[in-house]
Amino acid sequence: MDGAGRRRIYLMRHGHVDYFSPDITDPRDVSLTDEGCRQAEAARDALHNIEFDIAVCSGLPRTVQTAQTVLSGQNTPPALIVREGLEELKSGWLTASSREELAARLAYSFDGASEPGAAFLPDGELFADAEARIIASLEDLVFNDKWRTALIVAHEGVNRIALGWSTGGGLATISSFEQDLGCINLIDLDVTPADDGAGLQIERMLIKALNVTPYDFLKHGLPRTSLEHLFDVDFGGVRPKRQEY
Repeated sequence: MDGAGRRRIYLMRHGHVDYFSPDITDPRDVSLTDEGCRQAEAARDALHNIEFDIAVCSGLPRTVQTAQTVLSGQNTPPALIVREGLEELKSGWLTASSREELAARLAYSFDGASEPGAAFLPDGELFADAEARIIASLEDLVFNDKWRTALIVAHEGVNRIALGWSTGGGLATISSFEQDLGCINLIDLDVTPADDGAGLQIERMLIKALNVTPYDFLKHGLPRTSLEHLFDVDFGGVRPKRQEY
C-alpha cells in the first residue's frame, strides 16, 4: 500500500530563548537568542546530509526560526508546514518573586502527568488533552502525508509526549525525557496496511537517538537541566524541594 514502510522522524526542540527579555510582551512571540541561533546552526550542520521530504513546526516564532535555520543547510529544502496541534502545552499561572523560585516551582511540571485531572501547572492544559491533540497531529502526518524522512521542530512538553507515545508508555514516562534546547531525537516508525484493510497503521516505533545536542555532543557543558538553563539558575545538581502551588 502506498505510504507503508519505514518512516524516520528527526524531532527537535527549538533553540534557546529569553522569556525575561524586557521587550517581551507575549511569551508566545519570543525569538531565538544569539545562543539559540548557534544551537540551531549546529543542528543545521549536523543534519546537512539528510534529505527531508517534509518539514513541520508549531508555528511559534522560536520553532519557525529553528526549522528555517536547519533547512537552510539543505540543497532542496521542503516548504515549512505549520501544525498548530504541535504547540507547547498551554500553561496555567504561577506567582514567584524570583527566577529561582519560579524555576523551583516548575521543576516538577511533568511529574504525575498520568494522574487523573493532572494539568500543566494550576489551571493549565490537562496533560490528557495535550496528549490527545499532539498524538492526533503526529498520526495525521504519518497517515495522510507521503514522506519517508521528516523534520519536526516543536517544544519540550510536546517532545516529551511524542517520546512517551513512541515507547508505548504514554504520560507515565514523560518526566524522564529531558529535552535540552536545540536537541535532536530520532524516531523510526514501521508503517503497515491496517488490519482491516482500510488505511495505514503504525506497527512499531523505535527511538534511535535521544536528546542529542550537536553543539555539545557529550554534554560536558550542560550540567544543568534545560529549565535551569532557560532560567539561568543553578540548584547545584540537586532538584529543589517540591513546592506547593
